[in-house]
Amino acid sequence: MTVQLHGEHSPERQAAPVPPRAARTLTAAGDLLRALAAPVRIAIVLQLQESDRCVHELVEALGVAQPLISQHLRVLKAAGVVHGERHGREVVYRLVDEHLAHIVVDAVTHAEEKL
Repeated sequence: MTVQLHGEHSPERQAAPVPPRAARTLTAAGDLLRALAAPVRIAIVLQLQESDRCVHELVEALGVAQPLISQHLRVLKAAGVVHGERHGREVVYRLVDEHLAHIVVDAVTHAEEKL
């Protein structure tokens, strides 16, 4: 059995260094992850992955009060995760980008694997 000292890497982990990302890119990524960090917002993204929804549909599906859903949608909208489009008296929300759904689905799948 080989014991590795702190700071040593196994041969299979020897890879070329990854070029550093721009600070503003890392900040934007952090902002996005913070916007997705709340359980209700994760649940909203999962719902919107299935189909566009209006607030009352999210309230019904998630069993969360309408003001709370609206508050979380504002955070997601400000972060560029969702977009709302008015249809008469209702606003229908959709995901801006499917990549966002993949981030959430992968995180949920990973969490379920750990349970």
